[in-house]
Amino acid sequence: MKQNSIVKQKAWVVSVDMGYGHERAAFGLRHIASGDIVTANNYDGIPAKDLQLWQQGRKFYEAISRLSTVPLVGQFIFETYDKLQEIQPFYPRRDLSRPTLQVRELYRMMEKHEFMRDLIDRLRRKNLPLVTTFFLPAFAAEYYGYPGEIYCVVTDADISRAWAALDPKQSRIKYFAPTGRVVERLKLYGVPEENIFLTGFPLPKELVDGPDPAQLRRQISRRLNNLDPNGIFRKQYDRTLHQHFGRDWHSRPQPRSLTVTFAVGGAGAQAKIGVEALQSLRVRIARNEITFNLEAGTHRGVRDLYKKAVSDLRLTKYLGSSVHVYYTKSRHDYFRDYTKRLATTDVLWTKPSEQSFYAGAGLPIIIAPPLGSQEEFNARWLQTVGGGVPQHNPKYVGEWLFDWVASGGLAKMAWSGYIEAPTHGAYRIESVITDEHFPLESLPLIV
Repeated sequence: MKQNSIVKQKAWVVSVDMGYGHERAAFGLRHIASGDIVTANNYDGIPAKDLQLWQQGRKFYEAISRLSTVPLVGQFIFETYDKLQEIQPFYPRRDLSRPTLQVRELYRMMEKHEFMRDLIDRLRRKNLPLVTTFFLPAFAAEYYGYPGEIYCVVTDADISRAWAALDPKQSRIKYFAPTGRVVERLKLYGVPEENIFLTGFPLPKELVDGPDPAQLRRQISRRLNNLDPNGIFRKQYDRTLHQHFGRDWHSRPQPRSLTVTFAVGGAGAQAKIGVEALQSLRVRIARNEITFNLEAGTHRGVRDLYKKAVSDLRLTKYLGSSVHVYYTKSRHDYFRDYTKRLATTDVLWTKPSEQSFYAGAGLPIIIAPPLGSQEEFNARWLQTVGGGVPQHNPKYVGEWLFDWVASGGLAKMAWSGYIEAPTHGAYRIESVITDEHFPLESLPLIV
């Protein structure tokens, strides 16, 4: 469709609820969805055999993720599993198009069990572009002859061979790549260059505020002041900041306590880091020097763990003011509410999942230990663009965090992430789907 169309073309937006990463990307694209986002592994009427196969995979993934935090045996099991999906070294450049055992097994499931045929048959009733944030629905759409365009949104800074089809050179699946490395990696896997779009990750529109983000500029201006109380970063970059923000730049700090959000992933691993951090920050919380958000997501057990820690540390009277425990039953409500809270967050502390890309919204990221090969690459990318730094010992966060603030280091990370990491991936993806033009700069291949 062209710019002068009255109604934009919509698409099927398809995700899976394994972890949060694929759903988080779909949430950022819900504005182009025809109806609700389709959850490929959990929709009304899903055949029992399909549901069973999906549940087996999900339970295994979540169990393995939680095992990663168990010393010795748990770590060994996780590392052994991770080797099976390890991302191969990029250099030297070479042909990596040969399908792995994992990819061949996925196609065998479709051949032997007609896995996901029902989903594709339902979607073909309305011939729309199909945009999926997980590779399996893309494979199934092509395998069962879906008539419309098939797009796959990549959710990490680098990817394994599992993301490319059995015969990628002949496949018609098109990819939205969050980084230049993913573009080049897909080429090594045999995906034709014309089937790859460098877009960036689809951050929610509410957070990035449009192609001309006046609201985002004001938000980052306030954050930079809050992260640089001694004016070290602001003094060094004052001219640049004035040129970029214009009248939205306010060079004087506004009195507000530092707001840090600690977020666990979809499997609920690493929740204990939040407890250790809470203990270290308890005095600063009591002094109202920090607002500490503990994000439990949809994990009731994590919520209970955090509330018990708040009680044990005698911080209950500060609950709802300088310390918060957030939990929602609905995953959609979680993404919606979490996005709102990020707008008032100064520092995001999380493992280097798909949330690494939130550096593009000017959020400096404290990197919790990565879980798996893809998260190691995410952490490396995040540090390359200058948007994040690995955590020190959480037991002493009450010291090192405030050293980083006092030096202006976190303000510099907020600025670097905002400038260097893609911010408007959702708009670039929408542009491809609807053929509507947005005034956005081309992304450099390096990111």
